[in-house]
Amino acid sequence: MNSLRLKIGLLVIGAIVAVVGLATLVAVSVIGRPGPERSLGPAAIQIDLIAQLVERHPEDFREGEVQRGTMRGKDLGLRIREKPARGPEHEGLTQALREVLVHIGRPRDVIVTQPRPHAPPIVSIPIDDLGYIAVPLSNTAPPQAGWVILIGWMLAIIVGAAGIALVIAYRLTRPLQMIESAIASVGPDGVLPPLPETGSAETRATAGALNRLSARLKSAMESRMRLVAAAGHDLRTPMTRMRLRAEFLDDDERQNWLNDLDELDRIADSAIRLVREEVEAGGHEPLKLDEFVRRLATELAVQGQRIEVGVLEKAEVAAAPLALTRALRNLMINAATHGGGGTISVLRLSDVAMIRIVDHGPGIPPEMIERAFEPFFRVDPARRQSVPGAGLGLAIAKEIVERLGGRIVIRNGDGGGLVQEISLPLVVAPTKMDAPV
Repeated sequence: MNSLRLKIGLLVIGAIVAVVGLATLVAVSVIGRPGPERSLGPAAIQIDLIAQLVERHPEDFREGEVQRGTMRGKDLGLRIREKPARGPEHEGLTQALREVLVHIGRPRDVIVTQPRPHAPPIVSIPIDDLGYIAVPLSNTAPPQAGWVILIGWMLAIIVGAAGIALVIAYRLTRPLQMIESAIASVGPDGVLPPLPETGSAETRATAGALNRLSARLKSAMESRMRLVAAAGHDLRTPMTRMRLRAEFLDDDERQNWLNDLDELDRIADSAIRLVREEVEAGGHEPLKLDEFVRRLATELAVQGQRIEVGVLEKAEVAAAPLALTRALRNLMINAATHGGGGTISVLRLSDVAMIRIVDHGPGIPPEMIERAFEPFFRVDPARRQSVPGAGLGLAIAKEIVERLGGRIVIRNGDGGGLVQEISLPLVVAPTKMDAPV
Protein backbone atom coordinates (compact mmCIF):
# COMPACT_ATOMS: atom_id res chain seq x y z
CA MET A 1 0.00 0.00 0.00
CA ASN A 2 3.04 2.25 0.31
CA SER A 3 3.65 2.13 -3.46
CA LEU A 4 3.22 5.52 -5.10
CA ARG A 5 2.05 3.85 -8.31
CA LEU A 6 -0.68 1.99 -6.41
CA LYS A 7 -1.77 5.14 -4.60
CA ILE A 8 -2.01 7.12 -7.86
CA GLY A 9 -3.92 4.25 -9.52
CA LEU A 10 -6.42 4.02 -6.67
CA LEU A 11 -6.84 7.79 -6.66
CA VAL A 12 -7.61 7.89 -10.40
CA ILE A 13 -9.98 4.89 -10.14
CA GLY A 14 -11.78 6.49 -7.20
CA ALA A 15 -12.10 9.81 -9.03
CA ILE A 16 -13.52 8.23 -12.21
CA VAL A 17 -15.92 5.95 -10.35
CA ALA A 18 -17.07 8.82 -8.13
CA VAL A 19 -17.81 11.07 -11.12
CA VAL A 20 -19.65 8.32 -13.03
CA GLY A 21 -21.51 7.22 -9.92
CA LEU A 22 -22.63 10.78 -9.22
CA ALA A 23 -23.74 11.22 -12.83
CA THR A 24 -25.67 7.93 -12.68
CA LEU A 25 -27.34 8.98 -9.44
CA VAL A 26 -28.45 12.26 -10.98
CA ALA A 27 -29.75 10.45 -14.07
CA VAL A 28 -31.70 7.94 -11.96
CA SER A 29 -33.20 10.72 -9.86
CA VAL A 30 -34.32 12.63 -12.99
CA ILE A 31 -35.36 9.79 -15.32
CA GLY A 32 -36.32 7.21 -12.71
CA ARG A 33 -34.71 4.16 -11.26
CA PRO A 34 -34.56 0.94 -13.25
CA GLY A 35 -37.20 -1.63 -12.41
CA PRO A 36 -40.32 -3.42 -13.61
CA GLU A 37 -42.27 -0.16 -13.77
CA ARG A 38 -40.06 1.17 -16.54
CA SER A 39 -39.68 -2.03 -18.58
CA LEU A 40 -43.26 -3.38 -18.17
CA GLY A 41 -45.09 -0.06 -17.98
CA PRO A 42 -45.96 0.24 -21.73
CA ALA A 43 -46.90 -3.43 -21.91
CA ALA A 44 -49.19 -3.06 -18.88
CA ILE A 45 -51.02 -0.13 -20.55
CA GLN A 46 -51.51 -2.16 -23.76
CA ILE A 47 -52.79 -5.15 -21.76
CA ASP A 48 -55.28 -2.97 -19.92
CA LEU A 49 -56.52 -1.40 -23.18
CA ILE A 50 -56.99 -4.86 -24.73
CA ALA A 51 -58.87 -6.03 -21.65
CA GLN A 52 -61.17 -2.99 -21.79
CA LEU A 53 -61.82 -3.59 -25.50
CA VAL A 54 -62.76 -7.23 -24.91
CA GLU A 55 -64.95 -6.34 -21.95
CA ARG A 56 -66.88 -3.78 -24.07
CA HIS A 57 -67.26 -5.99 -27.19
CA PRO A 58 -66.98 -9.60 -26.01
CA GLU A 59 -68.99 -10.83 -29.01
CA ASP A 60 -66.14 -9.90 -31.35
CA PHE A 61 -63.78 -12.27 -29.56
CA ARG A 62 -65.95 -15.42 -29.19
CA GLU A 63 -65.55 -18.50 -31.37
CA GLY A 64 -67.87 -18.57 -34.40
CA GLU A 65 -69.19 -15.03 -34.02
CA VAL A 66 -66.73 -13.20 -36.23
CA GLN A 67 -66.61 -13.28 -39.98
CA ARG A 68 -63.24 -13.44 -41.71
CA GLY A 69 -62.03 -10.11 -42.97
CA THR A 70 -63.73 -7.97 -40.37
CA MET A 71 -60.38 -7.14 -38.71
CA ARG A 72 -61.84 -7.76 -35.27
CA GLY A 73 -61.31 -10.13 -32.42
CA LYS A 74 -60.37 -13.56 -33.69
CA ASP A 75 -59.12 -12.25 -37.04
CA LEU A 76 -56.48 -10.31 -35.11
CA GLY A 77 -55.35 -13.48 -33.37
CA LEU A 78 -57.23 -12.75 -30.15
CA ARG A 79 -60.02 -14.98 -28.83
CA ILE A 80 -61.58 -15.73 -25.52
CA ARG A 81 -60.52 -19.04 -24.02
CA GLU A 82 -61.66 -20.86 -20.95
CA LYS A 83 -58.19 -21.39 -19.43
CA PRO A 84 -54.91 -19.46 -19.41
CA ALA A 85 -52.36 -20.12 -22.13
CA ARG A 86 -50.43 -23.36 -21.87
CA GLY A 87 -46.94 -23.58 -20.43
CA PRO A 88 -45.29 -23.16 -17.04
CA GLU A 89 -46.11 -19.97 -15.23
CA HIS A 90 -43.37 -17.33 -15.07
CA GLU A 91 -43.84 -16.26 -11.48
CA GLY A 92 -41.40 -13.36 -11.61
CA LEU A 93 -42.98 -11.68 -14.63
CA THR A 94 -46.47 -12.47 -13.36
CA GLN A 95 -45.84 -10.76 -10.04
CA ALA A 96 -44.02 -7.83 -11.64
CA LEU A 97 -46.78 -7.25 -14.23
CA ARG A 98 -49.47 -7.37 -11.56
CA GLU A 99 -47.56 -4.80 -9.50
CA VAL A 100 -47.28 -2.50 -12.52
CA LEU A 101 -51.02 -2.81 -13.20
CA VAL A 102 -51.73 -1.93 -9.60
CA HIS A 103 -49.33 1.00 -9.88
CA ILE A 104 -51.21 2.45 -12.89
CA GLY A 105 -54.58 1.92 -11.16
CA ARG A 106 -55.72 -1.10 -13.26
CA PRO A 107 -55.26 -4.15 -11.05
CA ARG A 108 -55.77 -7.44 -12.90
CA ASP A 109 -54.82 -11.00 -11.95
CA VAL A 110 -52.90 -11.65 -15.16
CA ILE A 111 -50.88 -14.83 -15.61
CA VAL A 112 -47.63 -14.96 -17.60
CA THR A 113 -46.65 -18.36 -19.03
CA GLN A 114 -43.71 -19.59 -21.10
CA PRO A 115 -45.03 -21.95 -23.82
CA ARG A 116 -41.61 -22.84 -25.22
CA PRO A 117 -37.99 -22.05 -24.34
CA HIS A 118 -36.70 -18.85 -25.95
CA ALA A 119 -40.23 -17.98 -27.12
CA PRO A 120 -41.99 -14.76 -26.10
CA PRO A 121 -44.01 -15.19 -22.91
CA ILE A 122 -47.84 -15.17 -23.13
CA VAL A 123 -49.98 -12.99 -20.89
CA SER A 124 -53.39 -14.44 -20.04
CA ILE A 125 -55.76 -11.58 -19.18
CA PRO A 126 -58.83 -12.57 -17.13
CA ILE A 127 -62.15 -11.22 -18.51
CA ASP A 128 -65.11 -11.05 -16.11
CA ASP A 129 -67.26 -14.22 -16.41
CA LEU A 130 -65.92 -14.89 -19.90
CA GLY A 131 -62.47 -16.49 -19.57
CA TYR A 132 -59.07 -15.27 -20.68
CA ILE A 133 -57.50 -13.41 -23.55
CA ALA A 134 -53.94 -14.54 -24.43
CA VAL A 135 -51.57 -11.82 -25.62
CA PRO A 136 -47.84 -12.28 -26.43
CA LEU A 137 -45.47 -10.23 -24.28
CA SER A 138 -42.45 -9.39 -26.48
CA ASN A 139 -39.34 -7.24 -26.06
CA THR A 140 -39.66 -7.26 -22.31
CA ALA A 141 -36.65 -7.60 -20.05
CA PRO A 142 -36.83 -9.55 -16.78
CA PRO A 143 -37.77 -7.53 -13.68
CA GLN A 144 -34.19 -7.44 -12.42
CA ALA A 145 -32.69 -6.59 -15.82
CA GLY A 146 -32.56 -2.86 -15.09
CA TRP A 147 -30.44 -3.30 -12.00
CA VAL A 148 -28.29 -5.93 -13.72
CA ILE A 149 -27.58 -3.53 -16.56
CA LEU A 150 -26.80 -0.72 -14.13
CA ILE A 151 -24.42 -2.90 -12.10
CA GLY A 152 -22.79 -4.18 -15.28
CA TRP A 153 -22.39 -0.60 -16.46
CA MET A 154 -20.67 0.37 -13.21
CA LEU A 155 -18.41 -2.70 -13.31
CA ALA A 156 -17.41 -1.93 -16.90
CA ILE A 157 -16.55 1.62 -15.85
CA ILE A 158 -14.50 0.37 -12.90
CA VAL A 159 -12.56 -2.07 -15.10
CA GLY A 160 -11.96 0.59 -17.72
CA ALA A 161 -10.97 3.11 -15.07
CA ALA A 162 -8.53 0.60 -13.57
CA GLY A 163 -6.82 0.15 -16.94
CA ILE A 164 -6.62 3.90 -17.51
CA ALA A 165 -5.39 4.44 -13.95
CA LEU A 166 -2.60 1.89 -14.35
CA VAL A 167 -1.41 3.55 -17.54
CA ILE A 168 -1.50 7.00 -15.93
CA ALA A 169 0.26 5.77 -12.78
CA TYR A 170 2.95 4.07 -14.86
CA ARG A 171 3.58 7.20 -16.90
CA LEU A 172 3.71 9.40 -13.80
CA THR A 173 6.02 7.13 -11.80
CA ARG A 174 8.32 6.11 -14.66
CA PRO A 175 10.95 8.75 -13.83
CA LEU A 176 10.96 7.58 -10.20
CA GLN A 177 11.28 3.97 -11.32
CA MET A 178 14.17 4.99 -13.56
CA ILE A 179 15.93 6.61 -10.59
CA GLU A 180 15.36 3.50 -8.46
CA SER A 181 16.70 1.19 -11.18
CA ALA A 182 19.71 3.42 -11.75
CA ILE A 183 20.57 3.48 -8.04
CA ALA A 184 20.17 -0.29 -7.81
CA SER A 185 22.60 -0.75 -10.72
CA VAL A 186 25.36 1.40 -9.25
CA GLY A 187 28.61 -0.53 -9.52
CA PRO A 188 31.22 -0.97 -6.80
CA ASP A 189 33.06 2.03 -8.22
CA GLY A 190 30.03 4.22 -7.42
CA VAL A 191 29.34 5.08 -11.08
CA LEU A 192 25.86 4.92 -12.60
CA PRO A 193 25.46 3.16 -15.95
CA PRO A 194 24.47 5.50 -18.83
CA LEU A 195 20.71 5.74 -19.44
CA PRO A 196 19.04 6.27 -22.84
CA GLU A 197 17.51 9.73 -23.07
CA THR A 198 14.30 8.72 -24.86
CA GLY A 199 10.58 8.84 -24.12
CA SER A 200 8.52 11.70 -22.74
CA ALA A 201 9.98 15.07 -21.80
CA GLU A 202 10.01 14.17 -18.10
CA THR A 203 11.71 10.83 -18.77
CA ARG A 204 14.35 12.45 -20.97
CA ALA A 205 14.98 15.12 -18.34
CA THR A 206 15.36 12.48 -15.61
CA ALA A 207 17.72 10.36 -17.71
CA GLY A 208 19.79 13.40 -18.63
CA ALA A 209 20.07 14.47 -14.98
CA LEU A 210 21.16 10.98 -13.94
CA ASN A 211 23.74 10.82 -16.73
CA ARG A 212 25.18 14.17 -15.66
CA LEU A 213 25.25 12.99 -12.05
CA SER A 214 27.05 9.82 -13.14
CA ALA A 215 29.67 11.83 -15.01
CA ARG A 216 30.27 14.06 -11.99
CA LEU A 217 30.52 11.07 -9.65
CA LYS A 218 32.99 9.40 -11.95
CA SER A 219 35.09 12.54 -12.17
CA ALA A 220 35.01 12.96 -8.37
CA MET A 221 36.00 9.32 -7.81
CA GLU A 222 38.89 9.57 -10.27
CA SER A 223 40.07 12.83 -8.68
CA ARG A 224 39.98 11.25 -5.24
CA MET A 225 41.94 8.23 -6.38
CA ARG A 226 44.52 10.37 -8.13
CA LEU A 227 44.85 12.57 -5.06
CA VAL A 228 45.33 9.63 -2.68
CA ALA A 229 47.77 7.88 -5.03
CA ALA A 230 49.75 11.05 -5.61
CA ALA A 231 49.88 11.84 -1.89
CA GLY A 232 51.02 8.32 -1.03
CA HIS A 233 53.66 8.40 -3.73
CA ASP A 234 54.91 11.91 -2.97
CA LEU A 235 55.25 11.14 0.72
CA ARG A 236 57.98 8.61 0.01
CA THR A 237 60.59 11.20 -1.00
CA PRO A 238 60.41 13.34 2.17
CA MET A 239 60.16 10.18 4.30
CA THR A 240 63.34 8.87 2.70
CA ARG A 241 65.13 12.14 3.49
CA MET A 242 63.84 12.05 7.05
CA ARG A 243 65.02 8.46 7.43
CA LEU A 244 68.51 9.46 6.31
CA ARG A 245 68.58 12.39 8.76
CA ALA A 246 67.41 10.11 11.56
CA GLU A 247 70.58 8.07 11.18
CA PHE A 248 72.58 11.05 12.56
CA LEU A 249 70.49 11.30 15.74
CA ASP A 250 71.14 9.69 19.09
CA ASP A 251 70.13 6.08 19.47
CA ASP A 252 67.07 6.75 21.66
CA GLU A 253 65.79 9.60 19.55
CA ARG A 254 66.60 7.80 16.31
CA GLN A 255 64.41 4.80 17.17
CA ASN A 256 61.38 7.03 17.88
CA TRP A 257 61.86 8.76 14.54
CA LEU A 258 62.18 5.46 12.71
CA ASN A 259 59.00 4.11 14.35
CA ASP A 260 57.04 7.16 13.23
CA LEU A 261 58.45 6.89 9.72
CA ASP A 262 57.54 3.20 9.57
CA GLU A 263 53.95 4.06 10.49
CA LEU A 264 53.81 6.77 7.82
CA ASP A 265 55.21 4.28 5.32
CA ARG A 266 52.49 1.74 6.19
CA ILE A 267 49.78 4.40 5.83
CA ALA A 268 51.09 5.45 2.41
CA ASP A 269 51.33 1.83 1.21
CA SER A 270 47.82 1.05 2.46
CA ALA A 271 46.36 4.12 0.74
CA ILE A 272 48.02 3.18 -2.53
CA ARG A 273 46.73 -0.41 -2.22
CA LEU A 274 43.20 0.87 -1.52
CA VAL A 275 43.25 3.01 -4.66
CA ARG A 276 44.69 0.14 -6.66
CA GLU A 277 41.83 -2.13 -5.57
CA GLU A 278 39.32 0.47 -6.72
CA VAL A 279 40.75 0.82 -10.21
CA GLU A 280 41.84 -2.77 -10.88
CA ALA A 281 39.00 -5.12 -11.79
CA GLY A 282 41.05 -8.31 -12.05
CA GLY A 283 40.04 -11.49 -13.89
CA HIS A 284 37.71 -13.95 -12.21
CA GLU A 285 38.29 -17.68 -12.33
CA PRO A 286 36.73 -20.73 -10.61
CA LEU A 287 38.27 -21.19 -7.18
CA LYS A 288 37.87 -24.09 -4.74
CA LEU A 289 37.33 -22.06 -1.64
CA ASP A 290 37.97 -24.77 0.94
CA GLU A 291 41.41 -25.61 -0.47
CA PHE A 292 42.20 -21.92 -0.98
CA VAL A 293 41.39 -21.03 2.65
CA ARG A 294 43.32 -24.01 4.04
CA ARG A 295 46.44 -23.06 2.06
CA LEU A 296 46.25 -19.41 3.11
CA ALA A 297 45.70 -20.25 6.80
CA THR A 298 48.68 -22.61 6.72
CA GLU A 299 50.92 -19.91 5.24
CA LEU A 300 49.91 -17.40 7.94
CA ALA A 301 50.42 -19.99 10.68
CA VAL A 302 53.94 -20.65 9.40
CA GLN A 303 54.57 -16.89 9.62
CA GLY A 304 53.61 -16.96 13.30
CA GLN A 305 50.01 -15.75 13.03
CA ARG A 306 47.63 -17.48 15.45
CA ILE A 307 45.07 -18.73 12.93
CA GLU A 308 43.33 -22.11 13.23
CA VAL A 309 41.28 -23.95 10.60
CA GLY A 310 37.72 -24.91 11.49
CA VAL A 311 35.05 -26.60 9.35
CA LEU A 312 35.84 -26.37 5.63
CA GLU A 313 32.89 -27.40 3.49
CA LYS A 314 33.50 -27.87 -0.23
CA ALA A 315 32.52 -24.75 -2.18
CA GLU A 316 33.53 -23.23 -5.50
CA VAL A 317 33.33 -19.51 -6.28
CA ALA A 318 34.41 -17.20 -9.10
CA ALA A 319 37.04 -14.75 -7.85
CA ALA A 320 40.34 -13.08 -8.56
CA PRO A 321 42.81 -15.17 -6.48
CA LEU A 322 45.26 -12.33 -5.72
CA ALA A 323 42.52 -9.90 -4.70
CA LEU A 324 40.76 -12.48 -2.52
CA THR A 325 44.09 -13.37 -0.93
CA ARG A 326 44.67 -9.74 0.05
CA ALA A 327 41.18 -9.47 1.53
CA LEU A 328 41.37 -12.67 3.56
CA ARG A 329 44.91 -11.94 4.73
CA ASN A 330 43.77 -8.57 6.07
CA LEU A 331 40.86 -10.10 7.95
CA MET A 332 42.84 -13.04 9.31
CA ILE A 333 45.73 -10.81 10.43
CA ASN A 334 43.20 -8.53 12.15
CA ALA A 335 41.84 -11.54 14.04
CA ALA A 336 45.31 -12.73 15.00
CA THR A 337 46.64 -9.28 15.93
CA HIS A 338 43.67 -7.54 17.54
CA GLY A 339 41.65 -10.59 18.63
CA GLY A 340 44.33 -12.77 20.15
CA GLY A 341 43.99 -15.43 17.46
CA GLY A 342 41.08 -16.72 15.44
CA THR A 343 39.43 -19.63 13.64
CA ILE A 344 38.45 -19.58 9.96
CA SER A 345 35.69 -21.76 8.51
CA VAL A 346 33.98 -22.21 5.15
CA LEU A 347 30.24 -22.94 5.12
CA ARG A 348 27.96 -23.66 2.18
CA LEU A 349 24.61 -21.87 2.55
CA SER A 350 22.08 -22.40 -0.28
CA ASP A 351 23.50 -20.31 -3.16
CA VAL A 352 26.41 -18.64 -1.34
CA ALA A 353 29.64 -19.70 0.32
CA MET A 354 30.34 -18.08 3.67
CA ILE A 355 33.82 -17.55 5.07
CA ARG A 356 33.59 -16.99 8.82
CA ILE A 357 36.48 -15.75 10.96
CA VAL A 358 35.92 -15.75 14.73
CA ASP A 359 38.56 -14.31 17.06
CA HIS A 360 39.00 -14.37 20.86
CA GLY A 361 39.28 -10.63 21.47
CA PRO A 362 36.97 -8.15 23.20
CA GLY A 363 35.06 -7.32 20.02
CA ILE A 364 33.97 -3.82 18.96
CA PRO A 365 31.57 -1.58 20.90
CA PRO A 366 28.13 -1.85 19.21
CA GLU A 367 27.95 1.89 18.55
CA MET A 368 31.23 1.72 16.57
CA ILE A 369 30.58 -1.34 14.39
CA GLU A 370 29.10 0.75 11.57
CA ARG A 371 32.33 2.75 11.36
CA ALA A 372 34.61 -0.28 11.21
CA PHE A 373 34.91 -0.16 7.41
CA GLU A 374 35.88 3.52 7.32
CA PRO A 375 39.45 4.20 6.14
CA PHE A 376 42.00 4.72 8.97
CA PHE A 377 39.44 3.66 11.59
CA ARG A 378 40.73 2.29 14.90
CA VAL A 379 38.68 1.24 17.90
CA ASP A 380 41.36 2.53 20.28
CA PRO A 381 43.52 5.30 18.75
CA ALA A 382 45.92 4.96 21.70
CA ARG A 383 47.00 1.55 20.37
CA ARG A 384 48.29 3.03 17.12
CA GLN A 385 51.91 2.76 18.22
CA SER A 386 51.69 -0.69 19.86
CA VAL A 387 49.75 -2.47 17.09
CA PRO A 388 51.02 -2.33 13.50
CA GLY A 389 48.69 -1.27 10.71
CA ALA A 390 47.21 1.84 9.16
CA GLY A 391 43.51 1.14 9.75
CA LEU A 392 42.79 0.35 6.09
CA GLY A 393 42.59 -3.44 6.26
CA LEU A 394 38.82 -3.68 6.57
CA ALA A 395 38.25 -0.94 3.98
CA ILE A 396 40.43 -2.78 1.45
CA ALA A 397 38.76 -6.12 2.25
CA LYS A 398 35.29 -4.60 1.79
CA GLU A 399 36.27 -3.06 -1.55
CA ILE A 400 37.60 -6.39 -2.83
CA VAL A 401 34.64 -8.46 -1.63
CA GLU A 402 32.07 -6.13 -3.16
CA ARG A 403 33.92 -6.14 -6.47
CA LEU A 404 33.67 -9.94 -6.41
CA GLY A 405 29.89 -9.65 -6.05
CA GLY A 406 29.93 -10.60 -2.38
CA ARG A 407 29.10 -9.07 0.95
CA ILE A 408 31.05 -8.64 4.17
CA VAL A 409 29.61 -8.05 7.63
CA ILE A 410 31.11 -7.92 11.11
CA ARG A 411 29.39 -8.44 14.44
CA ASN A 412 30.16 -9.30 18.01
CA GLY A 413 29.89 -12.99 18.83
CA ASP A 414 27.41 -14.27 21.38
CA GLY A 415 30.21 -15.69 23.50
CA GLY A 416 32.59 -12.76 22.94
CA GLY A 417 35.05 -11.94 20.21
CA LEU A 418 34.48 -10.47 16.77
CA VAL A 419 32.84 -12.43 13.94
CA GLN A 420 33.80 -11.48 10.36
CA GLU A 421 31.65 -13.07 7.63
CA ILE A 422 32.20 -12.95 3.88
CA SER A 423 29.46 -14.22 1.54
CA LEU A 424 30.39 -15.02 -2.07
CA PRO A 425 28.05 -16.41 -4.77
CA LEU A 426 28.66 -20.05 -5.60
CA VAL A 427 29.60 -21.15 -9.10
CA VAL A 428 26.63 -22.91 -10.68
CA ALA A 429 27.76 -26.27 -12.03
CA PRO A 430 26.62 -26.87 -15.65
CA THR A 431 23.90 -29.48 -16.06
CA LYS A 432 24.03 -32.38 -18.51
CA MET A 433 21.80 -30.41 -20.87
CA ASP A 434 24.28 -27.51 -20.87
CA ALA A 435 27.41 -29.65 -21.25
CA PRO A 436 29.05 -29.50 -24.70
CA VAL A 437 28.58 -32.51 -26.91
